[in-house]
Amino acid sequence: MARDKRYAVAASGQWTAEDDQGRRRLPSGEVHAWEPGMNQTVCGLSLSRSQLVRFSHVTWLDTFPASGGAADRVRRQCPRCASVAGRRGGDARPRRHRTDPRP
Repeated sequence: MARDKRYAVAASGQWTAEDDQGRRRLPSGEVHAWEPGMNQTVCGLSLSRSQLVRFSHVTWLDTFPASGGAADRVRRQCPRCASVAGRRGGDARPRRHRTDPRP
């Protein structure tokens, strides 16, 4: 299932944050879910042709505004990646649920 996989982030931009541990590279702009070891995002964009920056240390769930951390300068999350990697937040649709399926 898709929920068992841990997706990293590929983004259109990056910025550097200062914290107690030092400097950290964080994503900005539009973010996509990405599996480390692959050369494309979950939605099928090529990382090199789309000029996306890889963030293997940032998980997909860290890019949601409710999570804090890496979501400070994220402007948009790819809706196709969100449908595969998981979606949380106010715009998330509930999963499909059948109450009385046919036999």
